[in-house]
Amino acid sequence: MAPPATSERVELARLCASKDWSKAIRILDSLISRSAAIQDICNRAFCYSKLELHKHVIKDCDTALQLDPTLLQAYILKGSALSVLGKKENALLVWEQGYQQALHESADFKQLLELEELVQTAKQSKNGLCESETHRPSMPQTKPDSLPNGNSTETCKIQHVLGSQAESCADANDKSEICPDSADNYNLKIESHDEDRDSNKSDGQVNGSPDVLDALSYNSESCNDSSDASESCEKASTNSGDSVNVPEIFRNPISNFIFSDERKGEARKDKFCVSRISTPNSISVDFRLSRGIAEVNEGKYARAISIFDKILKKDPDYPEALIGRGTAYAFQRELHAAIADFTKAIQFNPLAGEAWKRRGQAGAALGEFVEAIEDLTKALEFEPDKADILHERGIVNFKFKDFDAAVEDLSACVKLDKDNTSAHTYLGLALSSIGEYKKAEEAHLKSLQLDKNFLEAWAHLTQFYQDLAQPTKAQECIDKMLQIDGRFARAYHLRGLLFHAMGEHRKAIKDLTMGLSVDGSNIECLYLRASCYHAIGQYKEAVKDYDSALDLELDSVDKFMLQCLAFYQKEIALYTASKFKGDFCWFDIDGDIDALFKEYWCKKLHPKNVCEKVFRQPPLRESLRKGKLKKQEFTITKQKAALLFTSDSIGMKIQYDCPGFLPNKRQHRMAGLAAIEIAQKVSKAWRSLHAEWKYSTKGNSKNGKRARRRERINMPSQNRGGAGCSTSNTSITSSNGTIDDGSSSRKLSWHDVYSVAVRWRQISEPCDPVVWVNKLSSEEFNSGFGSHTPMILGQAKVVRYFPYYERTLEIAKTVMKERSYIRGKTDNIIHLSQNGKLEEIMHAKSCSDLYRVVGEDFWLATWCNSTAFEGKQLEGTRITLVKMGERGFDFAIRTPCTPARWEDFDEEMAMAWNTLCNAYCGENYGSTDFNMLENVRDAILRMTYYWYNFMPLSRGSAAVGFIVMLGLLLAANMEFTGSIPQGLQVDWEAILNLDPISFVDSVKTWLYPSLKVTTSWKDYPDVASTFETTGSVVAALNFSDD
Repeated sequence: MAPPATSERVELARLCASKDWSKAIRILDSLISRSAAIQDICNRAFCYSKLELHKHVIKDCDTALQLDPTLLQAYILKGSALSVLGKKENALLVWEQGYQQALHESADFKQLLELEELVQTAKQSKNGLCESETHRPSMPQTKPDSLPNGNSTETCKIQHVLGSQAESCADANDKSEICPDSADNYNLKIESHDEDRDSNKSDGQVNGSPDVLDALSYNSESCNDSSDASESCEKASTNSGDSVNVPEIFRNPISNFIFSDERKGEARKDKFCVSRISTPNSISVDFRLSRGIAEVNEGKYARAISIFDKILKKDPDYPEALIGRGTAYAFQRELHAAIADFTKAIQFNPLAGEAWKRRGQAGAALGEFVEAIEDLTKALEFEPDKADILHERGIVNFKFKDFDAAVEDLSACVKLDKDNTSAHTYLGLALSSIGEYKKAEEAHLKSLQLDKNFLEAWAHLTQFYQDLAQPTKAQECIDKMLQIDGRFARAYHLRGLLFHAMGEHRKAIKDLTMGLSVDGSNIECLYLRASCYHAIGQYKEAVKDYDSALDLELDSVDKFMLQCLAFYQKEIALYTASKFKGDFCWFDIDGDIDALFKEYWCKKLHPKNVCEKVFRQPPLRESLRKGKLKKQEFTITKQKAALLFTSDSIGMKIQYDCPGFLPNKRQHRMAGLAAIEIAQKVSKAWRSLHAEWKYSTKGNSKNGKRARRRERINMPSQNRGGAGCSTSNTSITSSNGTIDDGSSSRKLSWHDVYSVAVRWRQISEPCDPVVWVNKLSSEEFNSGFGSHTPMILGQAKVVRYFPYYERTLEIAKTVMKERSYIRGKTDNIIHLSQNGKLEEIMHAKSCSDLYRVVGEDFWLATWCNSTAFEGKQLEGTRITLVKMGERGFDFAIRTPCTPARWEDFDEEMAMAWNTLCNAYCGENYGSTDFNMLENVRDAILRMTYYWYNFMPLSRGSAAVGFIVMLGLLLAANMEFTGSIPQGLQVDWEAILNLDPISFVDSVKTWLYPSLKVTTSWKDYPDVASTFETTGSVVAALNFSDD
């Protein structure tokens, strides 16, 4: 048997032959970790070059050359990488070094000749460029210092790590000039040209753009999902740039790099004062400093560092040189080294405002926002009305989620610098975060008025409209972006997000594919395209994209989270593929998928434990081999077309007319088909129950009463207790959660009814982890896993849910007054009846007021008056208030589903279902008299009320609740023909009403007038048999007249 290393090298050769460079790199990583062979390092650089990962090429070549300076291949690869990155001169220097090395050492002639050709070509190109350049002011010329191999990476153009795209910090427009005052006194200035702010327009790049647009968690359902725990947190208001890892740094190379003569004197402490000493040596130092600054501003950071090194070798405390070198380090993303230089400059001269400013910028780039804000605040002490520092601090405050401070800084900035496009668009972001949507739109539009080609502003405005659920305006903004730059990857990603959120997955795939053709390593596009392929049943393509996302090397926690989700989604795709040809009733995520897997999926946790403990899904090839995934032609018949048309009409009734809820065609169709199937199954069960009722009434009244009493007793819940539990002896739910709607309603529980909608919700948008909470692991169920829906998150007002903020605050005050106590973070009781606290609470106008009175984090629970058990109160929703930072709060509703709470609501739901069955299946059965059906309508709304307060799903409870309500109304011959009133979210109405009667009274005012008595639904084809297989269901959701 071949040794492991030998087998790895055989595999490596095979992968290289097949051009599978990513996997080849993995093997090389393994080999290098064990032996660090120079040739392996060089080979890995070659593989990176094939993937166009030029910075990795440079890094590996530097390592190889440190170990063996005679390795010609490393010179060739490194020079080529530098050349591609636009560092032509540095590339030439590297090739020349390699060529000189080859001349003096025994070398491979082929590589020597290759180097000679590269050097000649580069020199010819350089000479041609020099001849075409316009005349520049003469500057002292010295021979460039040769670059040591160890510093070669510094020549690489620094790339921002802002969201999904890398962008150049050094721009061709970022030119600065050195203005000598006299031959013996240089007051060193570097003044940014006015056009520097426009540099973001070049090459279609967004200059310093925070990628606030990459949240993939668009809630794809039309009804509010109160269980959107993590998603809603990430999408506070329009904006908040959660996907951004670091802020912009050093947008202008070195601006206002100047000390006054007085500060110079203090700084030099008589060692060296440019304004006083005019010796040949000081002039020489000034020239070197000027050259170093010029090199920084031209993007030649390694040369600049070399120059500053020589200055600092003679004079280690020269603040201007420290700031210059620190700036060069910062552009090369050597941020810790940059901060060290700026700190030294500050230690030597605390009055060096530029050092404070630049240290603040570098700290912000490392995510050290508190320190960055402190430094920028200190810089403002020296120049209180400096627009660019206010701009910097405003952006850092925004990234730090101190939106109020960001608005203050950026508003001050645009007063001083009215034409600052970046400040205007960031002001728009900050304003939208705190709910000032009109002002936010004005700020974005002002930025575009100043520069109609400002791609960053167009992108932010797109996100703004998308978050407010204004898709037409969002689409117009995307069209503008693509008119400016047809290869702007971010625009395609944004449109892909928009189409995905509106249920148009095929259109989304086209745009995401275009985006990936520009930026093939964009994990946001890869993950989203995979989920779109997954949704439409193209599992082979979905798995391929999920795998590609898992293979990427990432640079941020947010992107790593997408990799975790890609792992879980791939498993769900493989599971769905294995069920594709089977009956849809056997599609059972809750019964078939391991509880631990579902828990980690819902929480977006690292999948390490899942990989070790959970049985993985069969690979796609197995489903293909077993014929489970044969392409299923979807033949549209008149019957199917009529059913789809009707389902679209019924399903669109779930749409909320509220900010943040985009219309989603796919979810509408899902809702309509689910509602019709529920109506058909419930109707069949009610028919059996009515037959039993008729039979029982034939006997004497005593026997009839006994029969009805027995009927009530024989309809207990089937889903009491933990995962997989069934406590019913007379009604059995199969392990896959399907409905056995045989001869009696005893075989149709409330859980079965809602499970129909849950299964449709699961298949319609596979990106959403929709599962029954009691089917998670027993530990998680016992601990009270549940939803978390914030109205305020920090200082951000969550666009979807903030409209219910004031009502929730009033309910909280009502509960506090009624109970006279609340509970702290550790569930300890906090009494409120002393020291006039209750009186202060009743006068509270905000979260801040409440928190001030209580003095610590707390929660309280609303109650739901029971219908099943007179006088009993169920635990409703928890309202929580948690301090976040200095001025922020997490004000949210939470619904923990503990076993005790589950049992209470299970009994309540069983009784509500029983009451509904009795209301319809007796004398009112089949009635088309609207007045006679009043009790039936009220019973349906009561059951809906308890469902919304129960919230038994990880997410999706809101949509499922309304779908079931529509289906039950249909089964009772009532169709909802209206729409949900603007600004109203039905689940919140239930949550904020403490009694089912008040909920029924509030909803019936708009629901009942829009109900039409009809039996036409009975003519619809049977949904379960028309779309029998999982594959046919997926095809039905995908079908479009287009």
